[in-house]
Amino acid sequence: VQLQASGGGLVQPGGSLRLACAASGSVDEINAMGWYRQAPGKQREFVASKVRRGDTKYAPSVRGRFTISRDRSRNTAYLQMNSLRPEDTAVYYCSAGRTYDSNAYYPTDWWGQGTQVTVSS
Repeated sequence: VQLQASGGGLVQPGGSLRLACAASGSVDEINAMGWYRQAPGKQREFVASKVRRGDTKYAPSVRGRFTISRDRSRNTAYLQMNSLRPEDTAVYYCSAGRTYDSNAYYPTDWWGQGTQVTVSS
């Protein structure tokens, strides 16, 4: 599986961005697709994920502001980010996972390249 992320950029506080993650290759192996982020000097952290059957999971810091969706026909996951804050500034990584167990909501089997999101006035 290969993942290609896109959609980062510079946005003012309160603004919105949409990230996309296109999967190719053995996409039938994928259960969950998700997003992680890493801010300067910090560890990579989970942001959101969506499993094949439709359930979603969000980090508390983004719940209510971010929405993850998947277009199965295009093998693409999206992260709609609204009400962005300076603390959302990070490199965002898309990921995918094959597992269906309790770790399914934290996909880490495959990774895309990062895309920078900067929230600043």
